[in-house]
Amino acid sequence: MGYQKSGSFNLLRYRGNFEKRLKALGVAVTWSEFTSGPPLLEALGAGSIDLGQTGDAPPVFAQARGSNIVYIGQSDKSPDSVGLLVPPNSSIRTIAQLKGKKVAFARGSSAHFFIVKALETAKLSLKDVTPVYLQPPDGRAAFERGSIDAWAVWDPFFAAAEKDAKARVLVNGRGLTPFREFYLSDRNFANQNPDLIPVIIQELRALGTWAVSNPNKSAEFLADKTKINIDILKVSERRRAGRYRTNTGVTPEAIAEQQQIADIFFAQGLIPKRIRVADAVWRPRSQR
Repeated sequence: MGYQKSGSFNLLRYRGNFEKRLKALGVAVTWSEFTSGPPLLEALGAGSIDLGQTGDAPPVFAQARGSNIVYIGQSDKSPDSVGLLVPPNSSIRTIAQLKGKKVAFARGSSAHFFIVKALETAKLSLKDVTPVYLQPPDGRAAFERGSIDAWAVWDPFFAAAEKDAKARVLVNGRGLTPFREFYLSDRNFANQNPDLIPVIIQELRALGTWAVSNPNKSAEFLADKTKINIDILKVSERRRAGRYRTNTGVTPEAIAEQQQIADIFFAQGLIPKRIRVADAVWRPRSQR
């Protein structure tokens, strides 16, 4: 299982119920942490992990590279949990003022699509700024050094920068990106373990119900396990509540959203070929 600090799998791991249920089915679970979605999906494509969770853009890049991944589930929307940040003393007040500036984000991540959409609102593209490709920990360091002008990142890194670095939010994802979470598998693993997929989704739904109803308890639980400041986690857990609401399967709405991302990325030359997102949605044999 591949997880990130920002994902539902992290809380699923720490709660322990999931592993107990799978152990009863004769399945052992091991966990691997990743800084963002792109390296997680590289590991999934290489067979180093069997399952993982990422934001919206990484699966598009992976599918375009020919990776044999499939979507097995999705969360609800959570656009407030991603932001475009500038230093507190920055003169930048609008998206248009980013022209010619250094903008950091993790390449191939959900922040990649977010920054593309944010720039579009000022009739700009990535060609009008200087992209600086940094994973969240490196992005935070560059932001605090003042070596970048703006930084696109998600929670809890977003909330941490607001609290600790006094970052100012230029814009969040509202109206720009659904910012869903997707649950993915190697296609062969899903085909060989079709009875396991519903169990995973059921456990995610149960976890989500608890987390949405108890955001402070969720924050306290994660603070104890991750050693992230609880005040930061209270903010990020509240903003990312939509990502805890798990759907059964992948909805037509989410597939259409992912297809829009793929089409925009292809038009801008960010992926090498057109893809059909629906081809990467896993369905039980009875539904094929």
